Amino acid sequence: MKSIRKMLKNEKGATAIEYGLIAALIAVAAIGAMTTLGSKLNTTFQNVSGNLK
Repeated sequence: MKSIRKMLKNEKGATAIEYGLIAALIAVAAIGAMTTLGSKLNTTFQNVSGNLK
């Protein structure tokens, strides 16, 4: 019975999962921001290239 109580009180696995979910959310947000920034930079460089011709 003690081992079952001890296992139910152990929160290390839950904490690791929470940190993993937070890291995944940050990664998704960073990828979205970089994609948007990349497309804006591409447009800017195309405009500069067009004006140089």
